[in-house]
Parts: sequence; structure tokens; C-alpha cells
Amino acid sequence: MTLPLTDKVAVITGAANGVGLGIAQEFAENGARVVITDLHREELDAAVAKIGGDCVGIVADVTVLAGMEALYEQVKDRYGRLDTVVANAGVGAHAPLGAITEEQFDRTFGVNAKGVLFTVQPALPLLPPGGTVVVIGSTASIEPPRGMGLYGGSKAAVRAFVRSWIQDIKGSGVRMNVLSPGAVDTESLRRALAMAQGADHVDAAIELMGEGNPTGRIADPREMGKAAVFLSSDASSFVTGVELFVDGGMAQV
Repeated sequence: MTLPLTDKVAVITGAANGVGLGIAQEFAENGARVVITDLHREELDAAVAKIGGDCVGIVADVTVLAGMEALYEQVKDRYGRLDTVVANAGVGAHAPLGAITEEQFDRTFGVNAKGVLFTVQPALPLLPPGGTVVVIGSTASIEPPRGMGLYGGSKAAVRAFVRSWIQDIKGSGVRMNVLSPGAVDTESLRRALAMAQGADHVDAAIELMGEGNPTGRIADPREMGKAAVFLSSDASSFVTGVELFVDGGMAQV
């Protein structure tokens, strides 16, 4: 049986851990040749070992346009092509209105909005008809919790990007979509819960978060990967411009 991403070359940003790593693992298992990026070589090397298959890690900062252009030159030199891009790299700053700092704003919008632009724009010349872009959004784009206005605003921004960009690239044959997770059981979430509530209470906190979800649980990173595989494969050949909420239904209730 031919795998849905057989021989496709994929670039996935922010993939050393968390959702990005889960996506990269699913891409590799579905036949893709995967290039992952992140900021730190040691974390990238560990992720490449976990992913296996035809996977390489390249240190890159999505907020630096020249660095992202250099990344795609390396992809072109190594593979001669590019089929799909997953703009996953992101950060979150938590502060209510009245306590938001300039540094928090610049960092959040720099990575989550400018970083998406700098990931997608220089990739376009390499993407053929049938090529795909998946931008990782968040349910916070429509339902930002208290204190997450910066994060939610940055994710709403990339949703607006994609609405416009599919018109800008009309006729290219390239599809762009947004994949918006809800709560995902990642190491970063567990670290945040441990800091807030203590290490002994993390599992109970995860369970409590899941109880509020229509599925009765929160997501696994690999489930984000499965949705990203769908949006990057021919199975979604007439799907473009959507925001797919992969959140167990939380954004709908």
C-alpha cells in the first residue's frame, strides 16, 4: 500500500518537541522525507533520533528571514524539491491587559505571526502545483482565555493571513489551511502545570482538563500529526483556506 506522503519533502518548524514533533513523527511514518527546524542543535538531534526514517534537523529561527531563506536553499540543494510546509513554531505569553509588556508583545507576534510569514513566503517558489502549507493555529484564536489575549491575537492574525493568501496565490495549485489544536498533552504543558500546581498534581490537572472536553480527554500530539497528514495529502485535494479545529469539539460547545 502506498503511504499518503510517500516521497514528499516536508519542512516542519518548531519540531524538536511537542506538537511539532508529533506532526513530524506522523509525516515520517506516512512516507515523507522530513526536515525539522528548531533553535537548539541538541534538541533537534534528539528529535531526529525519535522520528527516524529520512529525517534531518536544521537549526533555524523563524523570525529571521535570511535564515529561513537559507534553510530553503539547503532543502533545495539536498532534495531538489519541496512539497509541504508546516508552520508550527510558536510561543505563548500569558498576561492580562494592563500587565502586557512590550517585550511580550514583540516576542509573541514576532514568532507566531512574523515567523509564519517568514516560513511561508520564501517557500512559495519551491512549492509545485499540489504543494501544501499547514499553519498551526489555536482554539485561542476564537476563544482566548483570560490573560491570553496576546497569544489568541497572534493566532487570529495567522488565520487572517491564510484567508488572504489563498487569494494571492490563486492559480498556483498550492493549498493553504490552518490546523487549530485545543489542549494537547505535551511536555511544555506538563511543565507549566508542574510550576503552577506542583509535580504531584500534573496527572490530575490533565484529567480535569479533559473532563471539560466533549471527548472526555485532551489530545495527544500525534493526533495533530494525523490531521496535518490529511491536510498535506491528496485526500484533501479540494480543501483550502479552512481552519480545522482539532480539539475534541471544545470550540463548538
